[in-house]
Parts: sequence; C-alpha cells; structure tokens
Amino acid sequence: MLCDIIPTHTVAVWLLESIYKILDWFGLRHDKTTEEIIYVAVIVLLALAIGWLLKLAIVWLVRKIIAVKRPNTAALLTQYHVFTRTSRVIPPLVILTLLPFAFTKTSTLLDIAERLVWCYTIIVFTIALTSIVTMVWVGYNNKRNTRNLPLNGVLNTIVGLIWIITAIVVVSVLINKSPAMLLTGLGAFAAALMLVFKDSILGFVAGIQLSQNDMLRVGDWIVVPSTIANGIVIDVSLSAVKVQNWDNTIVTLPPYTLISTSFQNWRGMTQSGCRQIARSILVDTNSITPVSDETTDQLATRYPLLKPWVDKTRAAGHNTFDPGLATVNGSLETNLGLLRAYLCAYLLDSAAIDHNQQILVRTMAPTAQGIPLQIWAFTATTAWTAYEAIQSALFEHIVAIAPDFGLEIYNEESGKDAVSPVSVSMLNAGSDTSSTDTSSTTSTPSAKQ
Repeated sequence: MLCDIIPTHTVAVWLLESIYKILDWFGLRHDKTTEEIIYVAVIVLLALAIGWLLKLAIVWLVRKIIAVKRPNTAALLTQYHVFTRTSRVIPPLVILTLLPFAFTKTSTLLDIAERLVWCYTIIVFTIALTSIVTMVWVGYNNKRNTRNLPLNGVLNTIVGLIWIITAIVVVSVLINKSPAMLLTGLGAFAAALMLVFKDSILGFVAGIQLSQNDMLRVGDWIVVPSTIANGIVIDVSLSAVKVQNWDNTIVTLPPYTLISTSFQNWRGMTQSGCRQIARSILVDTNSITPVSDETTDQLATRYPLLKPWVDKTRAAGHNTFDPGLATVNGSLETNLGLLRAYLCAYLLDSAAIDHNQQILVRTMAPTAQGIPLQIWAFTATTAWTAYEAIQSALFEHIVAIAPDFGLEIYNEESGKDAVSPVSVSMLNAGSDTSSTDTSSTTSTPSAKQ
C-alpha cells in the first residue's frame, strides 16, 4: 500500500495526539468511533488544503516563469486546465497514506474506503493525463501539422483507449481482481463491443485512410454529390467531418462516408492558383455565313487583336492550326471562325487569364437551339468574386460584339417575339383592305345618286 512506501507514521501520530487534546479540551470522553470520524475528517481537510496550496504554487510558477519565456505553452496549459486537474491527484494520495492510521486494525470499512479512494485517484489521474495528451497534441498540431491533416481522429482514439484502460482498472479494483483476468473475461463480449463501438471503429479506420492518403484537410473545399455537403471543411474528428456550406449551414458527415463514396476536393484548384472557365453560349445557326476579304479587313481594322492572325493566315495561304496550350485558332471562311480567332487573341491578351494553362475556343455538337460556342480557359486567380467578375465580363463582351461579326445569340421566344414581322404585315394588309371596303361602301350611294 501507499502508506508503506511513504513514511507517514509521524504525521499520523501527531494528528491522533492533537485529536486527543481536542477531546480533552472539550471535556469529551475518548470514544474510538468518535476518534476515527474526527481523524478521517481532519485528513480529508488536510488533503484538500495541500492540493489547493500546491495548485496556487504551480499557477504562480506558470505566471512568473513559463508565461514570460514560453507564452504559447502557458496559454495551452491554462486553456486545458492542466495544473488544476493535475493538482487534484494530490488529495486522494494524502488520504491513502494517512487513512490506515485511523483504524487500529484492518477492517472491512477500511478496505472499502481504500478501494473507493483508489478508484477516485485513478479517475482523477486519467483526467489529468488526457488533459496533458490533448495539450501536447494541440501544440503539435498548431506548429508541425503544416498540411492540416485531420489528426483529431487519432487524438480521440488515444483518449478513448486511455479511458477504456481506466475503466478496466477501476472495475478490477472494485471487485479486487487482476486486470488480466478481467480482460480475459471481456473477450467473450468482443462482438457486443464491436457493435457498440462500430461508428468509432469505422471512423478511426477512415480517419487513418484520410490522413495517410492526404485525401482531406481542414480548410479544404469539398463537394459530396450524395449529400448536401458543398463547402469548407472546418473539423475532422473520430466520429464526424464538419463542412460549412456556402450558405453558412453546417453539414456533419461520418468519416467513413468519404471513404465509401466519392467526393470532389477543390484543393488542387486552390493550390494551382487558377480556376477553370468552361461555359458555352448558343449561336444561331442561320446567322453563320461566309465572309469576304473586305469584311475580314473591316473586322481586323475594328478589332486590332485579330489583325496579326489574319495577316499570318493569309501569308500561309490556308488556315493554320497551331499546337500548344495557348494559341490562336480560327477560320477565314466564316464569321464564326473569325469570332473564334478573335476570342483566342482576346484571351491571350487578357491579364486576368492564365496563359500557362489551356486556352480553347471551340464549337460543340449542334443542337436544336443552335451551335454552342465554348470558352475553355483558366483565370489567373482563385478568388470567387474575382473569378465570377472575369467570367461575366468575358461573356458580356461576347454578346456585345457578336452582331459586329454578323452573328446572333440564340434566345428562347418571349412575348415580344410572338408578334413577327410577317404577322405585322398581314395585320397592316388587313387594315388596308378594311379601309378600301369602307370607302367602297361609302361611295356606292353617291354613284346611285
């Protein structure tokens, strides 16, 4: 026992003598039960006082020394209440060392009291240990985890294992059996334990896979098609992955969901420093026509970015198609081909477009609504607002210049389009006929006269 390791006989004798003097001073008779109760109350108060004084001393030491030299460490120690929880281990140890002297011989009451105090000591020690482990882990995560790997799942697993071991030890102390025997008996409940801790086990395995393969980090933008998750990862733990959507709602997913199903991680886009534009605009097929040299010269004069390509193509005597990621390709035969060439040159001239990435202006498969003209390029920024502004300005420019090339952008019919020029002509013709009939009718009586 602890009282055999730490010499406390002198303290116990002094306490007992003090109790005798107190009883004599109050004129009370020396009763064994009364002495034991007073002795236990005194050692409990003494233990609490020692723990309180020790906590004050340690807190003072932290504020005076550690807080000056290592403020970050001091902040973590304070945040996770390391010293407060560690100091709580002292009172039960003091009680354990002095408690046996309250009884003249070993008794059942002493045995029960010691077991309860030991259980309390183990639990308090575990709380202090988990605080220290958490503090060390958070300190490492803040300083060394530069890749923002989801390490909270590993921390939760370690803390969970510590508490499982604590529970086994506490039960073994209460029933006065060896922990090894208890573990042997728990083997029969392995299946039940696996069912109870199914989510924790799956989450732990998924967390290891996510960390090992660097599939997910805090701060990543992810999209999980099978769920409503579409936003920034704010926390990854053993049991949940929290995603803050763009509307500021929080979506919670089990980690194994990200392993069992596919999800899209936009981290590569963020790290590349560019973001893709892949949007189409529909061109009316009826507006696509051949162009003459005169029309080509007029367009080249109006849009100087087009002239170098026109001169190069004419000098070659045929359409040239340059390979590479960022080149000007088009056609001199049609107005749509000239527009494609101009847009390529426009994108290459724009500082908002990344010229080290693929730049492509192409026509897609024709549809009933027209021919889709697709812009494939990458902005030189990943900022959402800037990206949308660049993309919007580009397509507004296309819509504005399309009539200069003789092209029409397809639109669904609206109420304004319901009255066509043919209908207006027929309406006017009908109005003229009605006027003629009226005149004839009016002049007939005159003729008769």
